[in-house]
Amino acid sequence: MKRALPAALLTLSLALAAGCDGSGGGDADQANAATGPITIWLSNNQEELAWGKAMVASWNGQHADQKITAQEIPAGKSSEEVIGAAITAGNAPCLIWNTAPAAIPQFQKQGGLVALDSFDGGAQYIADRTGDTAEQYKSPDGKFYQLPWKSNPVMIFYNKDIFAKAGLDPEKPALSTYDEFLTAARKIKSSGAAQAAIYPAPSSEFFQSWFDFYPLFAAETGGTQLVQDNKAQFNSPQGQAVANFWKTLYGEGLAPKEMYNGDAFADKKSAMAIVGPWAVKVYGDKVKWGAVPVPTSTGKPAAEIKTFSDAKNVAMYSACQNRATAWEVMKFATSQEQDGKLLDATGQMPLRKDLQTAYPDYFAKNADYKQFAEFAGRTVEVPNVPNSVAIWQAFRDAYSESVIFGKKPVADSFAGAAEKVDQLASGS
Repeated sequence: MKRALPAALLTLSLALAAGCDGSGGGDADQANAATGPITIWLSNNQEELAWGKAMVASWNGQHADQKITAQEIPAGKSSEEVIGAAITAGNAPCLIWNTAPAAIPQFQKQGGLVALDSFDGGAQYIADRTGDTAEQYKSPDGKFYQLPWKSNPVMIFYNKDIFAKAGLDPEKPALSTYDEFLTAARKIKSSGAAQAAIYPAPSSEFFQSWFDFYPLFAAETGGTQLVQDNKAQFNSPQGQAVANFWKTLYGEGLAPKEMYNGDAFADKKSAMAIVGPWAVKVYGDKVKWGAVPVPTSTGKPAAEIKTFSDAKNVAMYSACQNRATAWEVMKFATSQEQDGKLLDATGQMPLRKDLQTAYPDYFAKNADYKQFAEFAGRTVEVPNVPNSVAIWQAFRDAYSESVIFGKKPVADSFAGAAEKVDQLASGS
């Protein structure tokens, strides 16, 4: 699965007008009870699209009077910009299988989403399927405006050939603590085994922190989100320790400050990358790889480490008129059978509490995915708070200034960003 690039979300978020949640009163009650044909949008990712078309065919074969018409998400700068525009125009489809959790607060503010709690047993279905992890996907009003669908828990991928060339153990590399990681990174660089030890995008888009700072912050703090109880959490000893670890990597040239036009890991310019299970198929034929958890300052055991989810979810949009059908389709498409087909087709992890026990044959045959499945129940999501995108942008700006480019001390930059984030999270 390629990462979504929702760069236009920031512009979008500034333009949103406050609205209702799309789930109550009059026409909404009528729509919630109505059945009939619906339209859905699917991701344009090839493997997900194949799964989606097969799922739709299976549903349509059993529901002649409630047929699904499936389309790829229309082209645009980002899926989120396209969805936001469709909400504004009032022509969003009933369901979209590619709704980014970071976009939910904006779409909800637009009045574009239906609370799934408005369906009989809706909240219970989500809790039963996803378990405790589902709590992270509730909105501040306590309702679900998204159904947790699939995650890509991120780990450190490393190139075994590059590690061997650098004189590092390619089978059991010492990467669990910051000190070990830095020692390995310095050896990779000094040996000339690769141009970079690790090469996260050094650019300023708000979502880039999900693939450098945030996974390590989740691991270091035992699962703290960037914002909790409307307060920034990153300006803490743990947050500053993560930032200073990355600052060392940038300061010593172990992680380059220039953008790379391509995939540095696939092109063997970088020895390591932070990626999810989608990478198994993408890199499998190109790189002899291994995977380890992201590092922590003290080298926590793998079973205690939490990581970023990189999830995509399903949401119901308030333009939908046949919502009773849409809700049944949501349940059908996230059933144990369909989740198994998604796993088989894409290698991405359905957000199910019983993931490994539900699909023992898959994980027995596909051992490369088992370690990701073990992390799937220990993922940390972006916080579901007002001004979500602006919050991430404020953080990224401070991170870029202090960590990547070293123009300001981390403590000063993070303190200033925390003040901005506190204001944004309070809705101001």
